[in-house]
Amino acid sequence: MPDISKNELKLNTDICVIGAGHAGCEAALACARLGFETMIFTVSIDSIALMPCNPNIGGTSKGHLVREIDALGGEMGKNIDKTFIQSKMLNVSKGPAVHSLRAQADKSDYSRSMRRVLENQENLTIKQAEIVEILFEGENGKKKVKGVVTNTGTTYYCKAAILCTGTYLKARCLCGESITYTGPSGLQAANSLSASLIENGIKLRRFKTGTPARMDGKSLDYSKMEEQFGDERIVPFSFSTDPESVQKEQVSCWLTYTNEETHNIIRDNLDRSPIYAGIIEGTGPRYCPSIEDKVVKFAEKERHQVFIEPEGLYTDEMYVGGMSSSLPEDVQLKMYRTVPGLENCRIVRNAYAIEYDCLEPNQLQLSLETKDITGLFCAGQFNGSSGYEEAAAQGIIAGINACRKLSGKEPIILDRSEAYIGVLIDDLVTKDNREPYRMMTSRAEHRLLLRQDNADLRLRRVGHEVGLVSDELYEKTVLKQKLIDEEVSRLKSVIVGASSRVCKFLEEHGSSPLHTGTSLAELLCRPELSYEILSELDPERPILPNDVIEQVVIFIKYEGYIERQMILVNRFKKNEKRLIPSDIDYDDVSSLRLEARQKLKQFRPENVGQASRISGVTPADVSVLLIYLSRFNESKD
Repeated sequence: MPDISKNELKLNTDICVIGAGHAGCEAALACARLGFETMIFTVSIDSIALMPCNPNIGGTSKGHLVREIDALGGEMGKNIDKTFIQSKMLNVSKGPAVHSLRAQADKSDYSRSMRRVLENQENLTIKQAEIVEILFEGENGKKKVKGVVTNTGTTYYCKAAILCTGTYLKARCLCGESITYTGPSGLQAANSLSASLIENGIKLRRFKTGTPARMDGKSLDYSKMEEQFGDERIVPFSFSTDPESVQKEQVSCWLTYTNEETHNIIRDNLDRSPIYAGIIEGTGPRYCPSIEDKVVKFAEKERHQVFIEPEGLYTDEMYVGGMSSSLPEDVQLKMYRTVPGLENCRIVRNAYAIEYDCLEPNQLQLSLETKDITGLFCAGQFNGSSGYEEAAAQGIIAGINACRKLSGKEPIILDRSEAYIGVLIDDLVTKDNREPYRMMTSRAEHRLLLRQDNADLRLRRVGHEVGLVSDELYEKTVLKQKLIDEEVSRLKSVIVGASSRVCKFLEEHGSSPLHTGTSLAELLCRPELSYEILSELDPERPILPNDVIEQVVIFIKYEGYIERQMILVNRFKKNEKRLIPSDIDYDDVSSLRLEARQKLKQFRPENVGQASRISGVTPADVSVLLIYLSRFNESKD
């Protein structure tokens, strides 16, 4: 190995972001936009905002995260609005809490477009280099970030560093018996940084994820598949994107299915799968299993969905969603060719599993700063999560809080009642996740309040306070809320009488007649009536934007449920406000059960609410902790 110690080049910057995936891009942009000189390092500039797996943004619950990133002033929503090739709102047959936008991306265009944003951002410098060491200062007590060292020996001194290494740390890709020591898509792995982190007391674990094969689209028979279209009316991800600007021609995706022949080939070759042969050390994502896992764990199922999705407008590569695998290439080809439409398929890129080092996230504060090292922040798949959207959400929060740390300000912490981002980070930091974490709507206790459609109303204020949302954008959001409140109030105050004209109108729309006067708001609660239909009974109605009308309708129709959730939120916030001293000695808290004492020492929660969500800490333990804290605070007074 060459002696890089001879390199005497030493440079200064404010913040170093290590990794330029979806977390790194959001972190670096946030830091630069907040006025800090920022360096973003990547093993390959061609991998900026890379989509090594599914070429899409959003999806169930993930669409919520993208909207929240946008409301805070992030870039992901704007970038997918510029580069999507198909867009669809999911779960529209269900309630608004689970509606979620999903867009198929032109993956090359997405990466190229995000790179241009980074290149044109003031205060931001891109550097192709592998970071092999983090420098720290201070030995007794807390350490502090001092700088980073590249593989060529150049030192960059900084005041804070953000680790966004994704799946690159000591990565290895597995395809049957073949093991390649690379990162995703054959890119260079980062093999040295793990040792530096471990030497400084940071605990790592081994996780695994995977991706399916890419097919030559010309070799597929689409007549045997079900065509999947995008929405007729496209809804943008970003609140600042003009909806008319995204109305364009879309490409089709396709749906097909595995069958018993597919499953038999997989079963007959399980001994050649690294997952089942014991070669893979890391734990994979339960909610995004390989096709081998699906066949073994859901043996009763006769078929599994397979989505054939284009990787872009200027390539014939098609992504085979639902069939990720680590089986050998010969088995892959045989397996894929049993699927209707894929009988003559040609594989362009083999499916593979990838193992990598990542952080045990209980070492993090809710701000995403490490508990024991000042100025070291972590985000993305390095924190044990999966998915581009989860990564980007952590990236913007880590970037914001690194800047606030250097400015001497309190960190921004979104709680579980404010944002899906709050749920995501709280779950990562508080729960003992033994597999890559994936966001789902079911994880959010207050999901009726945390809808994707109101992310701007919930979080624009935070983005403006931080400095990532302009005065103009924030004022638009304030005006939007004002118009919503006024229209809700007006609909509740306008009374419709039980005249023959009104009753005839209701009868024509399949609604029961009135026997006494009622408000327009009460009529709007009837499922057969809509805001548009009621316009005939509402001649004084003001002309309002569609997004305002959407919020008015949701609030009126779900007002009772929303009020009940707000009561629960107020109870929840009481415990979130009860802070736990960072230097608390849990051995002094008498009557705590042994398991609770051990778990509280391990996770060191920041408040009582967080403590109550730790597995192994019971309500009785929380009561004991509250009594102790009350006495502790009295003694300090």
